[in-house]
Amino acid sequence: MSWSPDQELVLLATGQQTLIMMTRDFEPITEKQIHQDEFGEGKFVALGWGKKETQFHGSEGKQAAHRKQTEVLPASAWDDGRPRVTWRGDGQFVAVSAVCPETGARKVRVWSRELVLQSTSEPISGLEQALSWKPSGNLIASTQEKPNRHDVVFLEKNGLLHGEFTLPFQKGQVKVNEMLWNADSTILAIWLEDLKVENSNPNTYVQLWTTGNYHWYLKQSLHFGSLEENQLVSLLWDRENLYRLHILCQGWHYLFYDWHWTTDHALGENSQHMANVAVIDGDKVLVTAFQHAVVPPPMCTYEIQLQKAVNQVAFHTDPEHSGDMAVLDVDNRISLYRYGQSTVNDPSVKFVAVGANGFKAAVETPHLDKTYRVDVSSSSNEVMNPLGLRFLTWLPDGSFLVVGQGQHAAQSVLHHLTAVSHMAGAEEERLNLRLSVPVDGEVISLYCSPVTKTVALQLTDSRILKYLWEASTPVLEPWRSSSSSAVQFPYRCVQTSITRMSGEEVILGLTDRCRFFVNDIEVASNITSFATYNEFLLVTTNSHTCQCFCLKNLSVKALQASLSTAAAPNSETLRKVERGSRIVTVVPQDTKVVLQMPRGNLETIHHRALVLAQIRKWLDRLMFREAFQCMRKLRINLNLLYDHNPKVFLENTETFIRQIDSVNYINLFFTELKEEDFTKSMYPSLNGSSNSQPCQHPDQKKVNLICDVMRVAMEHIDPQKYCLSILTAHVKKSPPELEIALQKVHSLRESITQDVQAVSAEEALKYLLFLVDVNELYDYSLGTYDFDLVVMVAEKSQKDPKEYLPFLNTLRKMETNYQRYTIDRHLKRYTKALGHLSKCGPEHFSEFLNLVIDQNLYSEALKLYPSSTQEYKDISDAYGEYLMQKQLYEQAALILARAGIFAKALDAFQSSGSWQQALCMASQLGYTKDKLSSLARSMAGKLVEQRKYAEAAILLEQYTQDYEEAVLLLLEGALWEEALRLIHKYGRLDILETNLKPALLEAQKSQLIFLDSQKTAFLHHKSRLQVVRELKKACENLQDYEVPNCPELELFSETSSVVTASDMNSKYSHSNSRISARSSKNRRKAERKRYSLKEGSPFEDIALLEVLGENVRAVETVKGEIHILLKQLVLFGYDEQAGALQQVLEEVLQLMETSVPEIWTPDLQSSVSLVLGPNSTANSIMAAYQQKRMTPPVVQDPEVLTPPKFNKNLQWKLHLLQ
Repeated sequence: MSWSPDQELVLLATGQQTLIMMTRDFEPITEKQIHQDEFGEGKFVALGWGKKETQFHGSEGKQAAHRKQTEVLPASAWDDGRPRVTWRGDGQFVAVSAVCPETGARKVRVWSRELVLQSTSEPISGLEQALSWKPSGNLIASTQEKPNRHDVVFLEKNGLLHGEFTLPFQKGQVKVNEMLWNADSTILAIWLEDLKVENSNPNTYVQLWTTGNYHWYLKQSLHFGSLEENQLVSLLWDRENLYRLHILCQGWHYLFYDWHWTTDHALGENSQHMANVAVIDGDKVLVTAFQHAVVPPPMCTYEIQLQKAVNQVAFHTDPEHSGDMAVLDVDNRISLYRYGQSTVNDPSVKFVAVGANGFKAAVETPHLDKTYRVDVSSSSNEVMNPLGLRFLTWLPDGSFLVVGQGQHAAQSVLHHLTAVSHMAGAEEERLNLRLSVPVDGEVISLYCSPVTKTVALQLTDSRILKYLWEASTPVLEPWRSSSSSAVQFPYRCVQTSITRMSGEEVILGLTDRCRFFVNDIEVASNITSFATYNEFLLVTTNSHTCQCFCLKNLSVKALQASLSTAAAPNSETLRKVERGSRIVTVVPQDTKVVLQMPRGNLETIHHRALVLAQIRKWLDRLMFREAFQCMRKLRINLNLLYDHNPKVFLENTETFIRQIDSVNYINLFFTELKEEDFTKSMYPSLNGSSNSQPCQHPDQKKVNLICDVMRVAMEHIDPQKYCLSILTAHVKKSPPELEIALQKVHSLRESITQDVQAVSAEEALKYLLFLVDVNELYDYSLGTYDFDLVVMVAEKSQKDPKEYLPFLNTLRKMETNYQRYTIDRHLKRYTKALGHLSKCGPEHFSEFLNLVIDQNLYSEALKLYPSSTQEYKDISDAYGEYLMQKQLYEQAALILARAGIFAKALDAFQSSGSWQQALCMASQLGYTKDKLSSLARSMAGKLVEQRKYAEAAILLEQYTQDYEEAVLLLLEGALWEEALRLIHKYGRLDILETNLKPALLEAQKSQLIFLDSQKTAFLHHKSRLQVVRELKKACENLQDYEVPNCPELELFSETSSVVTASDMNSKYSHSNSRISARSSKNRRKAERKRYSLKEGSPFEDIALLEVLGENVRAVETVKGEIHILLKQLVLFGYDEQAGALQQVLEEVLQLMETSVPEIWTPDLQSSVSLVLGPNSTANSIMAAYQQKRMTPPVVQDPEVLTPPKFNKNLQWKLHLLQ
């Protein structure tokens, strides 16, 4: 009888060899005979592709075609003959194994849920009764007795065999009672019994098998012995807890086992055998030394053969001997395998993947040191408990910890075992029980840290205990965090580890549901595996990434944040990995991280964080060769060699060169050099600390500095060996020192060395052409004026000899300076060309001058000739013409005057308005009085046009003696006091009546009109501003009542300027985009239009503020003029007019001063400074405006919102007029 997995159907196999399918209420659905003649619905279709005789038979050869099919042997004598039933995981199919009445052999038939036959197995000789369908559905497991071995075989749904593995027993030694898959199809449990046993009950075994990379591993063996009460009655996997196995024995003894996966790997970081990983495979331990070779399972570096099946492997936790192993087998014997000390090879240890085929292996193997019997039972009548000892741990002092079962079900005992010297006469060595510590609760994990030497136990209730094994009387105490609270994981963790975090010792835990804890804080819920190494923590996540964190200065919260947020794009902490990858081990003192894929194959990655950490360590120890090779292999930018610590690198350049000792590698280093600091850009330090020193040479560029220092060092060590590197150093500089490099190549050609290893000039040139474009190099070689060098470079280029040879021959025939001038002009090095041409003599001066004018090299040309020469004069003349074209008249005049070209200088000074200098030039030219007078008159006319009346008056008075005209000009310019001086100087008092007094009265009238107009405009704009502000306030109040877009605006006058912020934005949003595309002139025009004074425009208040400010500033500027005018009016007795003018100005100023606080209110300024400014954000500005319910003033210049200042220092009033 067998229930379907969904509990909806039940299948009964009857004694009349029939199958009855029923519902869960035991209502029959259908009944069929077990033994059917036909194959079933899944029968194979013959496509007629030849007969069996003509088909290819592979390695069996042609005789396989003629071999007769062997007869199928009947079932074993011990087979109970009863049918066996097993369902597929989804309940759609059921397999039934029954003994065929004709052949006496077992056949497996697959039926559908409706009891329709699907397929029948092929004839399998020796097929046994055990049957179990893998829940994932692809295979049906059974057992088969073959002529020479006992196998577990797998059948597909179509009845064909597909794979097998052999049980570790002789043929006929055991029978298989049951086979059971766990719920996720990863573990196959096999219940076996001995067959041939006389005078006693048979031994019973339970074996757990798993598969990886198509190999089946026997992971655990439970031996239940031969006592009757220990015989198994039932074996069952838990449906919900995937790795829980229930076992019931005859003596009502019930056991359940909770299994979990663990990776047995060496924990040390100092010894030579620090990256070993051990895998249990029945009575073998497969060891892979990842430090030497990454060998994919099921292969390994070497295997250790033991007498009995292995249940546990423990590596020594002493970092110095981390490769040593303790192996616990089913008979509770511990075998110790140690490295070193033995010269004889151990026969139980043999190489697998390395060292075979006669090659010498580079890997050292361990040898069997001792075997101990472990016996911790206190009484002889203790019940049988297979795997009674678990969590074997080898402590740093050589003693062992092992966990056993206590007196009660939920109690464990921690046994501390020590080795004792061998007693004579004893059969085997035993471990002495130093101490047994009872633990209140079941221990589910035990971890000993090789670094801190701390032992931590986890109990079923997730409490963490610390075992103080180094104390004189070891005790257990709760694990406490830095805050002295007892640590308890929120959930059971299947993997635990101890490490330091910011100097504090913490325990890490990972549950089977990917939740990761540091002490009792959950830091992530997507972690699939983790490993600790030095100060690093590596984790793999569900999002298929491997992340690495430096725990040295990292807090738990920071780790939590780093795991929950996406890493920066350039971050060295994260890298993508294949789906389902899990960390196996980290190879210490290297950069390798070994990952295992779900299928079982391995992959090695070099995590960027570990790589950089290791490189930094090497660089700190001045191990440049190791660092360079690693960086080159893993494509780390070589700039890090310098950037990590510039000071140390520059001090040890010779060490660097000697260690690397390869011209190619040094050249590679040079070519990768860049100006940027890679410790800040590409490789920022993980732990936040930076080694970068303040720059020793701030004035020098990084690349140039390295090139110079390295070049000096190489020239000191061996200039011939490092010749190519020295050339690279010259070329890499900016600007490149190609001339020096070419000179060195040329000197190589001329020097004859006997050294075979010395680089020839040909090689050097070839290399130089690899670094620099050949045409560029040709130009540089030409610039050295060395024709041999030019020919040498030209030969290597693609240039046609018919082109360059005639050119070179022409050059050879020239005079040296003219030759060099021609080369420089050809290379467009005009400044150098001028220098050479200036030495060629006066016959080439016209060519010189043309070159100067063409290339505008006037300043350079002037330096080449003394100022007394005619050439200097000609160059200055041309320079002056050039500057006058550029409208730099004054500078042109200075150049011309300096060279003594006074006539042109006079015109230039006139054009620039420098009348004093122009007069000086006229005197240099010896102008007559009349000529000077007409020059002065023409210049005075120009000055009047520029409203420079005082200067024009000086010219007329002093150089034309026309003082009357001078006085009239001064009166026109309101320069009363100067005019009065001239009138009295020349005794023309008649001008006082005819011109001065009328001009004073006219000026007084115009000032009164100006002040009146300013006052009127000011008052008008002020009153309009008040109206605008009141209307705005009214609109804000309406907005408070949530009236959308102010429809009540209709109530106000059409010309009102009230517009809400949203209206304003919608109205101007499209026009803004148009404005941005206009010309700058139009943009300025548009900005002026924005502050329109037109009533009702959106920014009318801003426009009014701007105009009012201009009114105030205009009145403020005339104060000084009016002050001088008042003095003159009083002087000539016009007290009344003066008093009137003073009174009007005083009134206007008073009006403006009292109005300023009303117009530029304090809240207007504070609102702008508070809302806008460098510290404001878009959100803060919006919040401020919503709070104030005000339209944001779109102000181009904030000066409009700041009140104008009054100059109180100017005492303009006349006391005598008050």
